[in-house]
Amino acid sequence: MRSPSVATSASPPVSGVPSVLGVFAHPDDESLLAGGVLARHAAGGARTAVVTATWSPNSARAAELAAALTALGAGEPRLLGYRDARNSSSAPGQDRWCDMDVDVAVARVVAHIRQFRPEVVVTHDVLGQLTGHPDHRRTHQVAVLAVHAAGLGRLHPEAGEPWQASALYAATHPDSGIDRLGPLLSGVGKTLLSVPDDYATAVVDVTPWLEQKWAAISSHVSQVQGERALPALLSRLDEPQRARILATEYFTRLTPTPATAVQHSLIT
Repeated sequence: MRSPSVATSASPPVSGVPSVLGVFAHPDDESLLAGGVLARHAAGGARTAVVTATWSPNSARAAELAAALTALGAGEPRLLGYRDARNSSSAPGQDRWCDMDVDVAVARVVAHIRQFRPEVVVTHDVLGQLTGHPDHRRTHQVAVLAVHAAGLGRLHPEAGEPWQASALYAATHPDSGIDRLGPLLSGVGKTLLSVPDDYATAVVDVTPWLEQKWAAISSHVSQVQGERALPALLSRLDEPQRARILATEYFTRLTPTPATAVQHSLIT
């Protein structure tokens, strides 16, 4: 069953639009995967923010991230500062994010969840998006654990008062949704990892927020000027082609909260 938007089943916030915290691996992931949703929720008066696992806070890409988040209305960067698995200059002297001790990584994300107190958390899918990047996969693992742990006061008590998000979503790409995007990536030798269509439980039309989304993607100048990065590939398309690719965002809901009633057997 498909949902028309990323939403929470909890009591609606004052603005009527749930607050959203993105947890992503690299600067530009937030804009490419959920830029429209972030802009949509911010425009509706909700609080939005993004935690980014890699790249040093004093790097050029951190400055690009700040500009992107401004375009999306998502506040200041929340950089964890780890090293990108494929770029040693991203955070010199720091551990690679994909090699981090899971408990340490989870504790850091739990602290952000408890501080921001979002109704909705959005992260990567289990495949690590279309390219299966190891940082994406690690971020998915850490975010799922952190959303659960944030609601349990006996886990990571040093990270603040417990907070249970009402919904966790994984940004994803269904098989039928990569017909235009796929050739761009395969044309530069990148893999294509998509999920069955039924796995995408939220399909969000972000057409009204395409201007903000593209402004955010374009803020990642180092990626737009590259050869194989997706922002660079998108920048070479004409506007109608690019809009058709960026106008829909796909998510899978991974419910973090316990059942509302006690069950006496395992049911589907």
